[in-house]
Amino acid sequence: MVMSGSGRVRMTLLSLLGVLLPVAGLHAAVTTTIDRDSVELNESFTLEVFVDADIDVEPDISALQQDFYVGQSSQLSNTTIINGQITRSRTWKYVLMGKNVGQLIIPPLVVGTEQSEPLTVIIRETSHAPPGEADVFITSEVDQSETFVQAQVLLRIKVYRAVSTRQPSLQEPRFGGAEILVERAGDERSYDAILNGRVYKVVERVFAIFPQESGEVTISPARFEARVLRDGRISGRKVFESEPQKITVLPIPAPPADYPDAAWLPAHDLELTERWSREPDELLAGEPITRKVTISVLGQLETQIPAIEPPTAKGVNIYPDKPDLSRRIESGGIRGIRTDQYAMIGVDPGIIQLPVLEVPWWDIAAGEWRVAHLPERTISILPSGEPPEPQQAETMPVATETGGPPRIVTIHSGFWRRVSEILAVTWLLTVAAWWWSGRAPRTPRDPEPAPIYRQQARFLKAARKAALNGDSAVLRQALLNWGRLQWPDDAPRSIGVLAMRVSSPLADELRGLSRVCYGANAPAWEGAALATALRSFAVIDNTEAGQADKFLPPLMPSG
Repeated sequence: MVMSGSGRVRMTLLSLLGVLLPVAGLHAAVTTTIDRDSVELNESFTLEVFVDADIDVEPDISALQQDFYVGQSSQLSNTTIINGQITRSRTWKYVLMGKNVGQLIIPPLVVGTEQSEPLTVIIRETSHAPPGEADVFITSEVDQSETFVQAQVLLRIKVYRAVSTRQPSLQEPRFGGAEILVERAGDERSYDAILNGRVYKVVERVFAIFPQESGEVTISPARFEARVLRDGRISGRKVFESEPQKITVLPIPAPPADYPDAAWLPAHDLELTERWSREPDELLAGEPITRKVTISVLGQLETQIPAIEPPTAKGVNIYPDKPDLSRRIESGGIRGIRTDQYAMIGVDPGIIQLPVLEVPWWDIAAGEWRVAHLPERTISILPSGEPPEPQQAETMPVATETGGPPRIVTIHSGFWRRVSEILAVTWLLTVAAWWWSGRAPRTPRDPEPAPIYRQQARFLKAARKAALNGDSAVLRQALLNWGRLQWPDDAPRSIGVLAMRVSSPLADELRGLSRVCYGANAPAWEGAALATALRSFAVIDNTEAGQADKFLPPLMPSG
């Protein structure tokens, strides 16, 4: 076959593209993540390597084998089509287990010509050993046996299974003593652990406990029930219990001498940051600028973080906006995040000083007060309009009729002068309006509503009182009011629906109350048990409400 010159050029270009395209695919971003950043020496965790391209090059994990045992691995390819644009990615998962106790570094992993950033994982000493040669056992532990009011305590419940089980069910512990709030600190986790040379499948649940008063909190044993499969035979239903726990809650200490009005904010860690809509060095009078101040607190719910009053300065008007509340789950528990946003408008030209913003907080680990602060800022407020520059006369050459040299004609235009005069008058009117608005009496602000958690605590207290008094109507109303605050976008409309969203034994007591209120020939109702159940319970996620009976996923480890 004879190929023309243009055909040979076309074939050469196609061949080059076929060579270059695979090489281009190697220039893809590589990111790594781990599902847990703090584990025990005998526990496994999962490392994910993500590449935002579909390539066939495997990650080089040889560097991992120095500090970690590398177990099972898997990979997943993903293709997404958005508006006709196709994107592909690939993810590799590796099960790792630390070889030594301490802070270990997961080195950068190389995929093609790119590499990831290093990660840090903390390997702790083993805290539990199986009782004898137990095939199944359950443990519970708290990270602190002594704490302060409103400070977070983490309760970890772990179910260890070296054999397969059928019909597993985990009954969470009951809480007694001082009043508390309980929140799930993340999703249920599954991983492997090696104890005395045996491989156990572990299911872990973590709860964040926030005592609301001083005293003592008692935690009953967690209870796991299942049928055990051993040597091809399945046993009857067996019950396994963890050890009970106890927490001593200390009262709130006195505020620091330099901050006598400091709000009580116990935390393991606190970060105070700010962000501006643009650089605030210079502002025109009447021009708004937005400042966002964020408090990130490890060991607090977002609703328990106090509001920050914006610093005031003469010559600036401040208009606060609704705060943004969120949370993030970390290895240390719940990190509450509150962002206060407000607009600032300079009124009078000149130099203003925004004072230092300070937030006192109690360091739980150190047992002392600390102060986080943002430095003061100097802002220059400029007039909203500058005086017009002297008008320049425009000149242009005009040819003469006699054909001699052109003469210069000067043209004076009044357009820009009129524009400058209009701008000056507008600026004067703006300044006068701001001055007049400053003289007008301001209506007093309504007091800020109490934090969500305090409103909820009041409703729960009213519900317990009504339960003890046998007043079912007041009890129902108080619980539904509490539910509106807990689920503002999907508030429960009945006690039966509310029972599907809370843990036992409160859920069982609410179902009993519903049968008494709406069932035929219902027996007399006693509210003492429901009042006790209201002192401690956990909120079930909406995604878990439809599967309330499915406490644990079925696990099928090899015998």
